[in-house]
Amino acid sequence: MNAPRLLRLSCARTWLLPALIAGAAHAAPFELGVTPSRFELSGKPGARIGQSLDIHNLAPTATDVTIRTIDWTYSAEGNIGYHDELLPGSCRPWVLLERRTLSVPARSKKSFRFQVEPPAGTARGECRFMIAIEGSEPAQQTVIRSSGASLSLPVTGRIAVAVYVMLDGAEPKLDIKQIASGETAGARRTLVTVVNTGDAHGRLEGSLDAVDSKGRAFELVPEGTPILPGQTRTLALVPKGEGGQSGPAPVYPVKASGTLDWDKGSFKMDVELK
Repeated sequence: MNAPRLLRLSCARTWLLPALIAGAAHAAPFELGVTPSRFELSGKPGARIGQSLDIHNLAPTATDVTIRTIDWTYSAEGNIGYHDELLPGSCRPWVLLERRTLSVPARSKKSFRFQVEPPAGTARGECRFMIAIEGSEPAQQTVIRSSGASLSLPVTGRIAVAVYVMLDGAEPKLDIKQIASGETAGARRTLVTVVNTGDAHGRLEGSLDAVDSKGRAFELVPEGTPILPGQTRTLALVPKGEGGQSGPAPVYPVKASGTLDWDKGSFKMDVELK
């Protein structure tokens, strides 16, 4: 089972400026976990797909939430965007939610069901949307004006659970174009360039056994972010030590060998990264 996704946010962040907003009421914390962290489903046009998720309340008081769908985008650079409006080709009109609001008892959980019903005749491909679980208070802003300055503070929390529905046999097709070391985020890292020519998203998994120029052994593990259909992405291979802990920053050159996997295949690697 996937571990709960946790979000702990203060719904009223009065602690940021106590002198300016003394006496303001403190809202209850928004402390929720959700399982599973994402859905990867298969279906057929004209057939209904039903699923459920569990919303865990970690707070000592009951928490009211609202539930809705949103569209999202994910760039080749790994930047995510959330969209309330329907994007072109959105499949959100196919989604039926069990309810729009839910109260989760203190230190307990509630199950929530949703259905996806692609219309008959829908072309093969992938339906993608997110289920947003949010604090039930409408999104608000606290605006503080002092000496002509304004400050806006968000007062609501959200967990967004991605849902992928592969229709009529849609699947990824991944190919590795290059593996090399390179500079990114101010550090030298191992990078792999992957192209997806399929019609559904894919992910790289697996690991490479590596040894750097100081003789230190560790694993190189690909970041687990999605590669959407038609994308070419350059992903970092992250050093991992024993027990899954972060590994040392490698001193290049690094020798690495092993297998990187995806749903429909694998890539054997035996490289020296300079």
